[in-house]
Amino acid sequence: MDREVDVLVVGAGPTGSTAAKYAALGGAEVLLIEKRSEIGTPVRCGEGVAKRWLEEIGLAPSREFICHEVDGARVIAPDGTTLVLDETRAGNECGYVLERDLFDRFLAREAAKAGADIMIKTSAVDLLRQDGQVVGARCEHMGDTFDVHADVVIGADGFESQVGRWAGLETHLRTRDIDACLQYTLVGVDGDPRLNDFYLGSCAPGGYAWVFWKEADVANVGIGVNLSKIRDRADAKKYLDALIERTPSLARGEIVEEVAGAVSVSLPLERTVAPGVMLAGDAARLIDPLTGGGILNGCLSGKYAGEIASEASKLASTEDLFQAYERRWRTRMEEELARHYLIKERLIRVDDETINKVIRAVSDIGVQRISTQSVLDAIRNRYPEVLQAFDGLL
Repeated sequence: MDREVDVLVVGAGPTGSTAAKYAALGGAEVLLIEKRSEIGTPVRCGEGVAKRWLEEIGLAPSREFICHEVDGARVIAPDGTTLVLDETRAGNECGYVLERDLFDRFLAREAAKAGADIMIKTSAVDLLRQDGQVVGARCEHMGDTFDVHADVVIGADGFESQVGRWAGLETHLRTRDIDACLQYTLVGVDGDPRLNDFYLGSCAPGGYAWVFWKEADVANVGIGVNLSKIRDRADAKKYLDALIERTPSLARGEIVEEVAGAVSVSLPLERTVAPGVMLAGDAARLIDPLTGGGILNGCLSGKYAGEIASEASKLASTEDLFQAYERRWRTRMEEELARHYLIKERLIRVDDETINKVIRAVSDIGVQRISTQSVLDAIRNRYPEVLQAFDGLL
């Protein structure tokens, strides 16, 4: 079963499938491997995404993978003060609510239509090297071991990326850079399905809780809690259950699905390339450290990696192209990720009353006037002492 291809992509989530698609569109012979028996399951995702980025990765909105559309979001402070934002100001987790399993399979089909080969139940177990460069991966499929020789290996295997470790890239994570997450899909809940909800403060220490609507009475209700603020990942369930219990509109719901996992909320890796290897999406730690959302950055970095990999497969020397990948994703998203990381670090330390004051001040501005300067001015006018908690950040 040994194979030779131009590009090997490890992991068939949104990042990997997008990388495989664009590498194939660039003329490369591509193999996309996925360790699970079914692409897209199990779902470990809040399923919320912004509308505006679909065009950037070449996708049209489709009922094949979108189950609900919202107009914006409500940010709810610990004292109940509510800030309502329209979709354009609500961030990358608000606009559409996906059926994530269908979305992943849609992207995999797009990759296949572009010419990529796909193998499920197939894991990478090590990298192949020659003269100090990665030249493919040793793989396992249904108990059989075989080698895939490739000019480029794209690691799209999640924030615990084995490809990254095997390639010698620094992938260590601190406890404060991991959130423990738990989500229920609740049926029979009540609320305003036009707006997704985000709860801040001690109800979700170091993170936030969310309500993402899938239908008029069905919602994903979840929580992310920073590991530095809890004793055990199981504490996330205590916080989520407590929030639901004291929120009557949610407490009436019945749980039909439960998913748990962890997400990195770190800075991006210092290096996301090694000779013969590129890391994309969660594997490169391109998850938004403020929201924990990774679909947008995963698809974008997968697109960049795929396009550059198709060029690299045609050249004898690839070092310059690999560095071009680093520059491209950093130019597009590094500044925002770094800024959001700093905000995350501050939010871990602020108390409920500080959050209350910030939300009150911003609420008074009005959604049409929100900008960095207007937020600063509003906080300075009403609660000047709060600026100390965010000194040098806003």
